[in-house]
Amino acid sequence: MNKHLKNLAMQRFSFSWLATHLQVVVTVMCGVALVGLIGITPAAATSLYEIPMVSSDTWVLDKAEVLSRTNEGTIAADLKGLAEKTGFNTRIVTIRRLDYGETVQSFTDKLFEQWFPEPEEQANQTLLVLDSLTNNSAIRTGEKVNAVMPDDIAESIAQETLLVPLKEGDKYNQALLDVRDRLVAVLSGEADPGPPKLIDNVRTEGTFASREQTKSSNATIWVVGFLIVATVVPMATYYFYQYMLNR
Repeated sequence: MNKHLKNLAMQRFSFSWLATHLQVVVTVMCGVALVGLIGITPAAATSLYEIPMVSSDTWVLDKAEVLSRTNEGTIAADLKGLAEKTGFNTRIVTIRRLDYGETVQSFTDKLFEQWFPEPEEQANQTLLVLDSLTNNSAIRTGEKVNAVMPDDIAESIAQETLLVPLKEGDKYNQALLDVRDRLVAVLSGEADPGPPKLIDNVRTEGTFASREQTKSSNATIWVVGFLIVATVVPMATYYFYQYMLNR
């Protein structure tokens, strides 16, 4: 009898130890997954008030950090040269994410008016904004710019020249270099090179998932899976433990 009780006590200890440690392991795994999810959650929205005021040296403001330093410097130098040659000032701004309820066009319009509040200041200005979370973009131009670069060309630059390379694989450097080339040509009075050729009816509205969205979705799936395991494993262990005790 004593031997039987001793064995039973050992079984209880073994199953209790197993259940406890399984719960600990699963809890730790869930914690790790949650930390990973937090680590790749898209950055906080970019507020209009976080954008510094424009200066004579502001040509490219890469808040989303999608450009290499070399290309950022090259684009800025070319836009500065364009301004010195033609009097047309062109700025490019990239952001990581918009505030809730904001659209890239409303953000662009507000920033344009914040930087250039007076109609006389706005006349020679062009502002192009890209939201890297959704890969949506918008453009705003002044009255004198419109006489050289009509709205249809400006929209084509923002919605085709910029977005087609992004649809092909988030090619931000290529996209913004192509934008620079077309803006410089049109505003210099040269022939418009036109948008890039569309392949397989590529849509350029920017509705495709970005890298951040894809990563966040994958992490959520992992967390949900771990939470399910965290619920099922202890229950299964408990019922197995009860079954062995009642044998």
